[in-house]
Amino acid sequence: MNTPVSSQLPIPACFDRDRVGTVWRVPYQQRATEAEAWATQQGICPASEDQVRVCLLAIDVQNTFCIPEFELFVGGRSGLGAIEDNQRLCEFIYRNLGLITEIAPTMDTHTAMQIFHPIFWVNEAGEHPVPTATMIRLEDVQNGVWKVNPKVAYSLMNGDYETLQSHALHYTQKLTENGKYPLTVWAYHSMLGGIGHALVSAVEEAMFFHCIARGSQTNFQIKGDNPLTENYSVLRPEVMDGVDGSAIAQKNSRLIQKLLDFDAVIIAGQAKSHCVAWTIDDLLTEILAQDPSLAKKVYLLEDCTSPVVVPGVIDFTEQADEAFQRFAEAGMNLIRSTDFVGDRLANLS
Repeated sequence: MNTPVSSQLPIPACFDRDRVGTVWRVPYQQRATEAEAWATQQGICPASEDQVRVCLLAIDVQNTFCIPEFELFVGGRSGLGAIEDNQRLCEFIYRNLGLITEIAPTMDTHTAMQIFHPIFWVNEAGEHPVPTATMIRLEDVQNGVWKVNPKVAYSLMNGDYETLQSHALHYTQKLTENGKYPLTVWAYHSMLGGIGHALVSAVEEAMFFHCIARGSQTNFQIKGDNPLTENYSVLRPEVMDGVDGSAIAQKNSRLIQKLLDFDAVIIAGQAKSHCVAWTIDDLLTEILAQDPSLAKKVYLLEDCTSPVVVPGVIDFTEQADEAFQRFAEAGMNLIRSTDFVGDRLANLS
């Protein structure tokens, strides 16, 4: 059976770190042939034989967040954040191919008419909010600074504009009560059917290579397609109930339990200040409710994630770092992609 070891695998010749920041087609059949040969050459066992089961949760490693010319590139303070993060993430996957049992990439998935996109809102002049630079707070909705665009009611609420406007007020109030970020109006991004929705090519290639080499299906997790709520976390939306108390969304209970059933969960992705932090926070909430000692099975790849930074507009670096420090204090492990994770995981066998 496969047990964690301290040695890491070499990186296959197919990986080109200089292409990580670009979009291209993965040659699936060629990579499949190479992956099977690689597994044989390196003596990599099927995932089904793992004694210690390890999941890599890769959050929103998509073109829309990770390629510079796309909509919401996460550059961090360096300006190259997501590119460098993904170079390290790909290398981490290849070096630890024999240790990672399953890879679960989350896929932020949106359509145009959603509560955080410009078309959803208008001011008295009929203008839409400026994306990324606009945060809509409870008082903005109460005072009519921003109101729901009547045009979206036809598609989202069968023409019932008043109910949709009531939801907007309820929604911003719930965010305030729960201590969440104010509703940020983002540029149209992660659009279903668009190229921005796709995984970064190099990361997709690494995950496909892992799937074939280890005989472990990549476990794609769709999130964010509910038009009436934000969904930074893959585990639960920001607001789950409507004005009348009825459910508009649900927790991803199946994934929560699946993650907790693994011996170790390694987390990376974008952005550290938003979707990554919120996912980890929700996972920690579940852990504390079940058994606080489970926090020690979570490993956070600190050098494979970056915060949202828009120079001169917003900088969430400090909030992201504070969140990760809180996660560490709860028992989670802060690691780097170059660490010998096999040493740590061997103690779990």
